[in-house]
Amino acid sequence: MAADLSPDPQTARLDRRVTWAVIALVAATVLIGALGPRPAHHAAPAPLSDPAQNPSCAEWGDGCKVCRRIGEEVACSLPGIACTPGPMTCLGSAGEP
Repeated sequence: MAADLSPDPQTARLDRRVTWAVIALVAATVLIGALGPRPAHHAAPAPLSDPAQNPSCAEWGDGCKVCRRIGEEVACSLPGIACTPGPMTCLGSAGEP
C-alpha cells in the first residue's frame, strides 16, 4: 500500500507564503545594505615608515606583534594565529615608563 506524500492544499499555500516572505525579507535586506548611508572613515595617523630604525621609539607594533628595544637588542612577540597585521606604529617613546 503506497502512502500519499503530496501535501494538502492548505499546507502547500502556507509553504508558498513562507517562501515568498523569506525571499522578500532577503531582498529588502540586500537593498537596504546597498542603498543605505556609508559609514564615515576617519583618517588614521600616518604610520612611521620603520619605527625600528627610529632610536626615539622604544616600542612598536602592527596590532599582531609588539617589538621592544632593550638596550642595543630588539625583542618581538609572536603574532596570534588569526591576526591581520596593520600599519607599523610607534607605541612608546624612549624615556616613557
